[in-house]
Amino acid sequence: MTVISSSLSEKDREIAGTALQATLVDLLDLSLVAKQAHWNLYGPRFRSIHLQLDEVVTTARAFADTVAERAAALGVSPDGRAATIAETSGVPAFPAGWTQDGDVVEALVRTFAAVTGRVRERIEETGPADAVTQDLLIGLTAELEKQSWMFQAENRL
Repeated sequence: MTVISSSLSEKDREIAGTALQATLVDLLDLSLVAKQAHWNLYGPRFRSIHLQLDEVVTTARAFADTVAERAAALGVSPDGRAATIAETSGVPAFPAGWTQDGDVVEALVRTFAAVTGRVRERIEETGPADAVTQDLLIGLTAELEKQSWMFQAENRL
């Protein structure tokens, strides 16, 4: 049941809503991974990577809010609860404990690859159903790929 009406057909709303929910979960988990890395980072590149991780958190949380609000505008109730994130996220696990700067960079590069790959699939799925949601996902992908590039530029030779 929805209390918000939408100009989309029920089928198109379901396609867009499913894509938005999965993206919301991945973004919230990405923000948590980046914060975990931020708190447990050590090494000679500590400061630059520490600050860069805060940028990831800010970006992920801002896009998560935009994605959730798009879902709500379509009459799809967004679910960002911890249990939902734990059960449905496609974000690779980040190790517990202190993590050296190079390992953090490698983990974030892998994480961005996983998230952008999943969002790119959703871009394809949402195209025929809802161009507005597709456009949002395209903008998100551009930003995630920019963040990935910045972490790759930090990578060891």
